[in-house]
Order: sequence, then C-alpha cells, then structure tokens
Amino acid sequence: MKIMAVDFGDARTGLAVCDRTEFLASPVGVIEEKDFDACVQKVAYAAEEYDVKEIVVGFPKNMDGSVGARAEKCKLFADELAKLVAVPVKLWDERRTTISAHNILNETNVRGKKRKEIIDEVAAVIILESYLEFRKNSEKKD
Repeated sequence: MKIMAVDFGDARTGLAVCDRTEFLASPVGVIEEKDFDACVQKVAYAAEEYDVKEIVVGFPKNMDGSVGARAEKCKLFADELAKLVAVPVKLWDERRTTISAHNILNETNVRGKKRKEIIDEVAAVIILESYLEFRKNSEKKD
C-alpha cells in the first residue's frame, strides 16, 4: 500500500511516499507554505496526486513523551487533513527525526541552501521508514 509521510513545519513541509510493497521510502518534495490552511490543502492534493492509501503525520513529542505546543499543532494539522482526504491519517512519533536528518546530511556533506531545501523531506523519509519498520514488525507478530 502506498503511504505518505508528512513532516509538517511552519514554513516548509516535507513529504515522502513509499512504493506499493512498502519497501522503499522516497522523498517527493517540500511544500513551502506559511499559511496553515493552504498547507493542509496542498498536502491533501499531494496525497490524491500520489494515490496514497494512508498518511502518517510526524508527531514531535517531547523527549519525556509529553505533548508540547509543536505536537499540538501537528495534531491539529492531521485533524484538518483528515477532513479533506478519504484515507486514514495517523500521527507517528517523530522524536529525533530532524536530528537524524541533519546527521545524514552531515555524512553526505550537504551544506548551505541545498541543506535547507531538503532537510524537511529527509525528515519525512525518516518518519516513513520508521513507520514502515513498525508495520513490518507488527505483521510478523500477528
């Protein structure tokens, strides 16, 4: 099943989609939009365009597991997105994904403007890979 991951941000929102076999997560772009409602609309359009059957929105809990202001905004984003799409929208714990994305870009020596342009979609890929790994491991236990 094709699944889309969303790394929602106030200015840039990263998107990643997996293939139908749920094996490969790929970045599909960044939506540069500061208007909350317009961003929700654009993500809904992207979900339709990529024909995804499920959407996971990064849910940045605090390190102690509590829910802060940023996570609340992401929950609101997911709730609003769910009103516009005909597929399930789930929240997925994304603690440390931005740090992981920065580490990957450090290892590949991506710097400056290019780094700023792709950090959000790299984070979306990490969110999606984590979710796919969870799904794969959950299926084995059933």
